[in-house]
Amino acid sequence: MLNPHIPRASREAQLLLMHHLKVDELWLLTNQNTEIKNTQELYKKVARRSNNEPLEYITNKVSFYSEEFYIVKGALIPRPETEILIDEVIKNIPNADAKLTIVEVGIGSGIISIMLALKFPNVKIIGVDISQDALNIAKINIEKFNLQERIELRLGSLLEPIDEDIDYLVSNPPYIRNGVKLESNLDYEPQNALFGGESGDEIIKELLAEVLNRKIKFFSCEIGYDQKGKIALYLKNIQIQSLEFYKDLANFYRGFTLRL
Repeated sequence: MLNPHIPRASREAQLLLMHHLKVDELWLLTNQNTEIKNTQELYKKVARRSNNEPLEYITNKVSFYSEEFYIVKGALIPRPETEILIDEVIKNIPNADAKLTIVEVGIGSGIISIMLALKFPNVKIIGVDISQDALNIAKINIEKFNLQERIELRLGSLLEPIDEDIDYLVSNPPYIRNGVKLESNLDYEPQNALFGGESGDEIIKELLAEVLNRKIKFFSCEIGYDQKGKIALYLKNIQIQSLEFYKDLANFYRGFTLRL
């Protein structure tokens, strides 16, 4: 039995059963008297979820921006608020046929780069990550959407492996302050994709320094809900064209777009 303290326990039990049987919801509804075989494997999955392991890691599926992606431990599970980051980038590239080089730092499972590649058929995207595990997951998703020719993966830290000129930089970097106690389900996710340093905004500021040094025209970045003031202060005496912050559905500041 799934731990009743799990949110939506009944629904998640259904999803686990569908995953175990490799069936859809209609089959489940019309075959309620069917005997379930290999229940030992099902019980293992139930135990994993009862221990607060994210459902997405158990089923190896995550929905994002109306698409389904492959996910396992090694990459952060995409959050709905990151869809807003993609919307921000789309807003700043009004020409759908634009020929640009976009770089994503911290590509993770590849969801941001893939959605941008689907939206803009002529862009070239380079995805960088410090984790080879994350790059392996991104590769699977990129191949699923047949985007191997347009999204290149590179192992490295921040913009270190990028020599090309960059038209647009996008990132959902680690931005949680070291030592903050998180919900137990987040223990299963890669910690280097969550924690951004003693203040939490160190990696964001490193990226801002790279943007200014390389004169990258656009930079869209996700941030923590309490980091707006720090980012604005960091850029206070620097000549820029614009700095726009955006909010998530809970009305928290969730990111910004910098234009040089």
